[in-house]
Amino acid sequence: MLSTSPVSRDLVSAVDRSTLTVALVVPLQGPLGLIGPSSELCAQLAAEEINAADGVLGRELRFIPVDGGADPHAVAEAVDALISHQIVDAVVGAHTSAVRARLAPQISGRVPYVYTSLYEGGERNPGVFMTGETPADQLLPGMRMLADEWNVRRWTIVGNDYIWPRKTAAAARVYARECGGEVAGEVYVPLGTTDFGAVVERIEQSNVDAVLVLLVGEDAVQFHRAFACRELHDRHLRLTTLMDENMLAAAGAESTVGLFVAAGYFETLLTPERLEFAGRYARRFGVDAPLVGNLSESCYEGVRLLDALTERAGSLDVGALTAAAETVSYEGARGLLHLRDRHAAQRIYLAEADALDFTVIAELPRGRYPTR
Repeated sequence: MLSTSPVSRDLVSAVDRSTLTVALVVPLQGPLGLIGPSSELCAQLAAEEINAADGVLGRELRFIPVDGGADPHAVAEAVDALISHQIVDAVVGAHTSAVRARLAPQISGRVPYVYTSLYEGGERNPGVFMTGETPADQLLPGMRMLADEWNVRRWTIVGNDYIWPRKTAAAARVYARECGGEVAGEVYVPLGTTDFGAVVERIEQSNVDAVLVLLVGEDAVQFHRAFACRELHDRHLRLTTLMDENMLAAAGAESTVGLFVAAGYFETLLTPERLEFAGRYARRFGVDAPLVGNLSESCYEGVRLLDALTERAGSLDVGALTAAAETVSYEGARGLLHLRDRHAAQRIYLAEADALDFTVIAELPRGRYPTR
């Protein structure tokens, strides 16, 4: 696993030009580290399927893993070194926006970069292609449904203190007004926070209907546990756009009563594409393999998108890929997806946590705010 280590001479000398090598940037440490193992397996499954069908541009697809849970500057430097030494031909990854904000300008269009995580929208660096959800299509319709069906009007926001929660919160303030309500309070904590006592006490003393949770990985797990300890689910609903099956299992069934999630993928979706993907994953890695959640499955989507882009463009050239992007579609566990403005346009669902599973309530209508 490459993170902050310099590129070794052995790695440079081992470069095989007959393969197409991708830097796979997924977190194996920090708050989001719990999604790392399943993210790697999902990417591996996609690569094996692509290689069985003749590879990418006739070349075998392989990965060099980079720990996306390290310091964002260190991650960007590590990937930059791999590109500068012509060791990797592309980058695919699910990681925080803090990493992406460092990495995308550093890559600067030299190789294609497929970013698979949900994020705050607005990415415009050259050569970056996105498969993840953005607030306009994910958060706005989720807030609207809670307003319409559960009469939620007053919100408070609890988020980590970096770009994704901050910018998503700015959109949420607009969305709350659109839904006839308001954001009445906001609290931000550093990544890696484990003690949420003061935060839940503040919520307990507030007069709000729901909490918008914009916390990452283990931080969200600790918040939901603290929330449940105060039995606040009897008074406040919770909505989040980041809560996958790994986080749900870590939080425990008693911690997620009254928690709603808006996302493009759930393991309980009964679509043919999701069921087929789940079957292939289980056959390849076994029934005891790490849980597949929204973020880890997105790595499968990202590898599939890279293959579709290069097939359409006939090249790894960033300019050619960008020119072809609007005509690209690909098939994944989320169905047939098309690119629009370098983003995958996908269906979004609202689900409610039900013990250690998600019960999908509805497919959400598209939002109206252009945050891509």
